[in-house]
Amino acid sequence: MSEIFAARLQSARQLRKMSQSELADKTGLQPSAISHFENDRRSPSFDNLKTLANVLNVPTDYLLGRTDSITLTGTTRDELFRHAENMSKNDLDTLTSFAAMLAQKAEQKKKD
Repeated sequence: MSEIFAARLQSARQLRKMSQSELADKTGLQPSAISHFENDRRSPSFDNLKTLANVLNVPTDYLLGRTDSITLTGTTRDELFRHAENMSKNDLDTLTSFAAMLAQKAEQKKKD
């Protein structure tokens, strides 16, 4: 694939504080496959690329070097809005409060 994919896969894995073995467990891949990907010796299949991106919570375009944004903006937002259409106002208020709490927790982790 490219050196960019290898570097970004390793960077995203380290950002999530996962070992290669942990990433392998969560994706259902062999640890050796993760090592091959990170050392640019092998390229993942399309399905494995999607699985890696989902487990690492990054866009596939980030792993492929098509964007420098590591956050899932459009896709995640679209999924939330699709589900929100079926929620009551009370459910939406609860979801909003929960999202605010998670954002605050993430900010606190950055400071620590």
